Amino acid sequence: MVAWGGVVAAMVAVAAIVVWFHGHANPEAGSQQKNSGPATAAAKYAGSDTCLSCHIAEAAEWRQSQHRAAMAEANEQTVLGNFNNAKFTHAGITSTFFKRDGKFYTRTDGPDGKLADFQIKYTFGVYPLQQYLVEFPDGRLQALSIAWDARAGKDHGQRWFHLYPRERITHDDELHWTRATQNWNFTCADCHSTELRKNYDPLANRFQTHWSEINVGCEACHGPGSRHLAWAEATKTGKSAVADDTKGLSARLDERRDVTWTVNTATGNAARSRPRAAEREIEMCAQCHSRRSQIADGYEAGKPFLDYYRPALLTSPLYHVDGQQRDEVYNWGSFLQSKMFASGVTCSDCHNPHSGKLRAEGNAVCANCHLPGKYDTAQHHHHKPGSAGAACTACHMPTTTYMVVDPRHDHSMRVPRPDQSVKLNTPNACNACHANHNARWAATQVNQWYGHDPQGYQRFASAFAAANADAPDVQAPLRAIAGDSTQPPIVRATAFAELNASTSRTAIEVLAQGLHDPNALVRLGALQSLANVPPDARAPLVVPLLSDPVRAVRIEVASILATVPAAQLREDARTAFEQAAGEYIASQRYNADRAEARVNLGTFYANRGDAASAEAEIKAAIRLEPRYIPAYVNLADLYRASGRDADGERILREGLKVAPKSAVLHYALGLALVRMKHADAALSEFERATALEPSDAQMAYVYAVALHSTGKPGAAIARLEKALVAHPHDRNILEALVSFHAARGERAAAQKYAERLQALSESDNQP
Repeated sequence: MVAWGGVVAAMVAVAAIVVWFHGHANPEAGSQQKNSGPATAAAKYAGSDTCLSCHIAEAAEWRQSQHRAAMAEANEQTVLGNFNNAKFTHAGITSTFFKRDGKFYTRTDGPDGKLADFQIKYTFGVYPLQQYLVEFPDGRLQALSIAWDARAGKDHGQRWFHLYPRERITHDDELHWTRATQNWNFTCADCHSTELRKNYDPLANRFQTHWSEINVGCEACHGPGSRHLAWAEATKTGKSAVADDTKGLSARLDERRDVTWTVNTATGNAARSRPRAAEREIEMCAQCHSRRSQIADGYEAGKPFLDYYRPALLTSPLYHVDGQQRDEVYNWGSFLQSKMFASGVTCSDCHNPHSGKLRAEGNAVCANCHLPGKYDTAQHHHHKPGSAGAACTACHMPTTTYMVVDPRHDHSMRVPRPDQSVKLNTPNACNACHANHNARWAATQVNQWYGHDPQGYQRFASAFAAANADAPDVQAPLRAIAGDSTQPPIVRATAFAELNASTSRTAIEVLAQGLHDPNALVRLGALQSLANVPPDARAPLVVPLLSDPVRAVRIEVASILATVPAAQLREDARTAFEQAAGEYIASQRYNADRAEARVNLGTFYANRGDAASAEAEIKAAIRLEPRYIPAYVNLADLYRASGRDADGERILREGLKVAPKSAVLHYALGLALVRMKHADAALSEFERATALEPSDAQMAYVYAVALHSTGKPGAAIARLEKALVAHPHDRNILEALVSFHAARGERAAAQKYAERLQALSESDNQP
């Protein structure tokens, strides 16, 4: 019989909610090329102006690029929006855009919800929309949520619009322009300026962010240029400034040099003259064209991407289960799934890196590698030649619109799969245009055209869909994908991250292989599956990775080993752990302007037994962002571990004052009240939590246990059976149903659920 103790055991306090901010990267292949000789002194940023006299053609292209216009001081030349006393109303607030004394202003609702005048300090972006930045006394730059539609009037542009038009965004909403989610220093700055240094002071809670160039200049992609300038000057006099062929650059972006693509007339597809042996260019682009968190300052071209960034994997809700873009993921994670990437294509094969434009218009850019006589025909695309449906990108790179007006192509370059849409409810390019038909119609059309359902290059959707649904038979397919070296590394990394490595010995064996994979991103994904492995079993698996060549891997290992007592590690492992722990702490300190980083750090200190430092960090998170729910939950959990449940109750109630509809806070408060022997009050909190979050299986389970423990077995069983409909493979729910029915003498019902549990165990142990 599950008693009140089971409520506590169900979720021993609330698990620490560690939030990472949110690819295949191969930093070993893209390692930095080093100079030797007199040019080994640290390179310095010299500014784009120093490049223009020698690189005339590239400079002319760059001047017309969006990189050049990524950010600028607000003036008559750079501001595109209508500031002639234009008005815009959203959520009951009418904002006015006007000029005063030659400067640009908006009168809008500030952090207190009251109208005030704010000077526009900088423009941000240029097309198809332009945003505007306001500077605050503490060094913050905040991006207005009202933006200017820079498209032509005939395209419904030349207007003010709100970035969240369907939501009522007021000053107390986390998406309000004055809140942390719209903070330029953390969220945007690193990708819109050159040599950006955030420079956040956690003691003063202020920024002194600076850059060498306000926009994306030459050195943002090529690295600091002082040594290259020295090389150029020395070359003019017949001398050599460097002892090798780097020309003083931090990295040569030369993966395409002397490479040709030859089309096979039989297949209609091209092959690279030699395999791509490095990813310097792709990683350089990834610094901004990827969904990632930053873990350190100072990235330059040629340095390992994963030493400075932690990329997102192909997980929901960022991606659909078949890997198509869903949220804003900025191309890199999509491209790494593609057959193009696997074949050796780089970004600049298709894009002019200086202008940002395609190297050819329309289908011509694809014709460089794909024979038009085979593919740019009605027999292939089944649309009228020259029509929108005949465009290669329409079918293979469909767009998703972000920020209301900005359609972006999916760079996974996939075969349309309406048949998959029928099974998995994923989007497909056919129905994006033929919205008056359903996916089954599109699937039938495609099948009739080609005589079979398409397959495509990406073949992981069913496994990832099953993982999202927590299906009982998903572990074997996930293990197969994770262990398949022919799969794209970002796909394998995602499969590892989704893997429940606690289910079988086979899973542990596959995980161990992933932890030693040559690809760093695969190792990083494998580490993320360790959450379900018992703590005492983690250390032997991950200790060798404390000396991994990649920082993102080392700090992940440090976080995993934080709960392992130092005495359980060998002396050499303890030394390596302390070094990796220092890097982990530094990565969170770098992001100390964010509540989630302070909670991460507090959790790390708590796991290391430093309760005082943990409490200080989590309290700092609450001061930074009073509406950040995980801070209250983790602080209450810290108090629980110290036997201070009364303080835990107090902090949770403080959280409920600012977020009264938080199911997590009500749930955590219920657990605290259980430990304090306040059964009726706890039951009320669990009831409230499940009402606010009816889809959460754990909350439903704990509420049912509470009902049963207070003498309401019928209500408990009813609650569990309702939850089981939504979560048919949840072990906790099934185990409780077995126990509760058995306690009532209902052997047949107990046996039914016991058999379902047995079937789950057997599916987990499939080879």
